[in-house]
Amino acid sequence: MYKAKAYSVASATSPFASTTIARRDLTDDDVQIEILFCGICHSDLHTARNEWAAIMPTAYPCVPGHEIAGRVTSVGPGVKKFKAGDIVGVGCLVGADLTCPNCRDNYEQFCPNGVFTYNSPDSHLGGVTYGGYSDSIVVHQHFVLRIPTNLDLAGAAPLLCAGITTYSPMRHWGVGKGKKVGVVGLGGLGHMGVKFAHALGAHTVVFTTSASKKEDALRLGADEVVLSRNADEMAKHAGSFDFILDAVAAEHDINAFIHMLRRDGNITMVGAPDKPLAVNVFGLLFGRKSFSGSLIGGIAETQEMLDFCGKHNITSDVEVIPIQKLNEAYQRMLRSDVKYRFSIDMASLKAE
Repeated sequence: MYKAKAYSVASATSPFASTTIARRDLTDDDVQIEILFCGICHSDLHTARNEWAAIMPTAYPCVPGHEIAGRVTSVGPGVKKFKAGDIVGVGCLVGADLTCPNCRDNYEQFCPNGVFTYNSPDSHLGGVTYGGYSDSIVVHQHFVLRIPTNLDLAGAAPLLCAGITTYSPMRHWGVGKGKKVGVVGLGGLGHMGVKFAHALGAHTVVFTTSASKKEDALRLGADEVVLSRNADEMAKHAGSFDFILDAVAAEHDINAFIHMLRRDGNITMVGAPDKPLAVNVFGLLFGRKSFSGSLIGGIAETQEMLDFCGKHNITSDVEVIPIQKLNEAYQRMLRSDVKYRFSIDMASLKAE
């Protein structure tokens, strides 16, 4: 066991503060990583503030962070895929049983014994796992991913959550050339959805409530932008979409977007509203439409996504901040005052 520098919260109402945490020593199959950048996900905020208490109560102290990009510093004797100096990433998962049907099918994210990067039981040290708001981490080699070296690391870090969260359902539902794809909400998830839909060759349409986002949506790769509060604009697209990715995490009228689907079209939720959405089942029945959800992706698919990003030079649009501005960044996230993801430069932690 060794000590690592980190930032943690002590309660749901506490600010982030500098601390030290325990990290395990290397086992045979472990990889030790110097964290260079860590993206800030809205899930971090929900967990830090215990806003998902009914589903996943937060254990304090809490060190969030599951969009980790870094450099391998050491490996266990059983590790063959990685060596010191490799540029790697760690996403939302650091453990699974690897034997259940989900794991055997490469869907580790659905493993009943899965271990999340933070706020999950830590079988090695006791307590809970600590995430990427830290200078280093030790992870089983199965859950370490190779980041293409042509990608900017600050922008690559959010690919480990925002990237795979939007890429996975698009691959599952066959997004590609000849398909019309909608993206609802242009935030941290939505802007990645636009980039992927465009790179996959789909005709990409952004739905937004803000006219000011039109120019940026087009820059990111959208072919069209629809103001969802404009009934005439919505009517022009009714019944025409093969797939819609809904990245909105607040209450909204899901039926308006179900109405946009063509026969056998699908809408997938990747945003997580804290209150149930009211679905008009008749909107699904007429047209054999489907409404589904998607949770990150398995390890193999996450590597596929990273390789795709390397080939197409895709990263997240980020604002790089020092870790000392973490509390300010959280306040700005609540105001949606970021384009489109914060990425923490962990070199700033060395000054602590």
